[in-house]
Amino acid sequence: MHISAPSSPDRSLGALPEALQRRPRLALVLLCLLLWLPGFFTLPATDRDESRFAQATKQMLDSGDYVRIRVGEEERNKKPAGIHWAQAASVHVLEAARLGGRDDIWAYRVPSLLGGILAVLATFHWGRSLVGRRAAFLGAAMLASCMVLMAEAHIAKTDAALLATVAAAMGLFAQAYLRPGQFTARQAAGFWLVLGASMLLKGPVGPMVPLLAGITLAIADKGAPWLRALRPGWGLPLMVAAAAPWFVAIGIATEGRFFEQAVGGDMLSKIGSGEEKHGAPPGFYLLTFGIAAFPGAWIVLCALPTAWRERLNPPTRFLLAWVVPSWLVFEAVQTKLPHYTLPLYPALMLLGAAWAMDPLRRLPPRWWRRVAFAALALVALGIALASEAAFGMLMRRWLEAGLLVLPLAALLVWLVWRSARQGGWGRAGLLGALLAVPLYAAVMEGVAPRLAPLWVAPRLAATLEAQAPGLPARDFGITGHSEPSVLFALGGEVSLLRTGRDAARFLGGGPARVVAVGDRAERDFREEAAALALPYQEIGQVTGFNYTRGRWVTLLLFRRAA
Repeated sequence: MHISAPSSPDRSLGALPEALQRRPRLALVLLCLLLWLPGFFTLPATDRDESRFAQATKQMLDSGDYVRIRVGEEERNKKPAGIHWAQAASVHVLEAARLGGRDDIWAYRVPSLLGGILAVLATFHWGRSLVGRRAAFLGAAMLASCMVLMAEAHIAKTDAALLATVAAAMGLFAQAYLRPGQFTARQAAGFWLVLGASMLLKGPVGPMVPLLAGITLAIADKGAPWLRALRPGWGLPLMVAAAAPWFVAIGIATEGRFFEQAVGGDMLSKIGSGEEKHGAPPGFYLLTFGIAAFPGAWIVLCALPTAWRERLNPPTRFLLAWVVPSWLVFEAVQTKLPHYTLPLYPALMLLGAAWAMDPLRRLPPRWWRRVAFAALALVALGIALASEAAFGMLMRRWLEAGLLVLPLAALLVWLVWRSARQGGWGRAGLLGALLAVPLYAAVMEGVAPRLAPLWVAPRLAATLEAQAPGLPARDFGITGHSEPSVLFALGGEVSLLRTGRDAARFLGGGPARVVAVGDRAERDFREEAAALALPYQEIGQVTGFNYTRGRWVTLLLFRRAA
């Protein structure tokens, strides 16, 4: 695999109009928007992370306190404030332009959308020096279509924005590695400032990737001539200075609790145990790569044997150093979620695209190609079956989702397979990215928003508004479904109650209060209300599926009777 610009144009990207090939950045931005905008405005706030992040930002906006991070009455000392500042800025701009407001979940998703776009553009911009212009374009398009990035672009949290900082930092690092003599002080400053921004987004995760890559390259090359070009003497203080003011402020504001809980309670618990039941054995990311990186994963899998054989080639060496050590760390950490390895995807997509665009490519063994393509076909079929199963089980209507999604999944697999059989591997990769557009649109816009039982909090808010219009959030309590989306939908002053007895006592604490009681707590609520001689009346109910716990729940709404 020759990781350089091919000497003669490879027309396997003919799936894209030549006019857009002449404007690659515009084409990539349009592709990102087509892939990610379906569902962006229509999906309600999801549990749990998105609603936690958005609610914390909403409380920052309401309180004017942009240092401390709180969800409801509790401190959230897990992640730095960078993403909250980005979300707050997004909401301020949209409110000033009268395009959206702080009650719209999509307003908090804008930084994720922009972060994903910047990551794709950074992959193309700096990937050109590693794999050539056409392969960099293909790699960026494959990154844009990765299922995990599509999902993260729809979620108001840190990971898409973090990806943008890592892609930019590693792109600059690549320039220092390949041409240390031409690496300028301005580029070095950009490298360290971007890492400072990544620290404000997710602490040490962003700097970890270039650090491990640098150690790996120094050992493999038996030297690090690129280190002087990065100017760490003043670069490291610059990185610290970019992030330090908030860390000092939050340390003072929380009397040190932030560091105790962020390091001891969050980071170390993820390393040593499966936090929130997200534990998995080593190999999890390898086994799920075909899903997370769909539809381009199969091309990456085909490319990896050649990439390893050509690991002495400097660009290949750099891309492998970007991936391998950090991947091993993520596999070793006990807590595992599909998006944790997302910062490594730009390098993987560039390796796959470089192989696909190389006219002298070496094909892997036939059995390996079959395994890789089987992963593509199985994931496409799985998307269709999962959509059908969700629609059938939740809405009690079968075939409706399958008739929408299955033909699109089958079309993607067939066209990609046909292009690959004809030797157009680059065209196959780009077709996968383009055909993911209608497939993702069908799922994210046509199926997911219509799964009403999943969206308990918005339906609860609508029922409450109909039965008790204008009720202040402080006069509402809930037990049996204490998910963060309830706070985002109804307000941070909602009382999250532990038991049905607590719900009865809360209802008796004021004349205009309302409680929502889960069906599992109903008996205790009624017993305590009887013991308190509390008159009450049922004013509505909401039934839905709590997907974070995997069970159905019915919430009964009670108001104190006159």
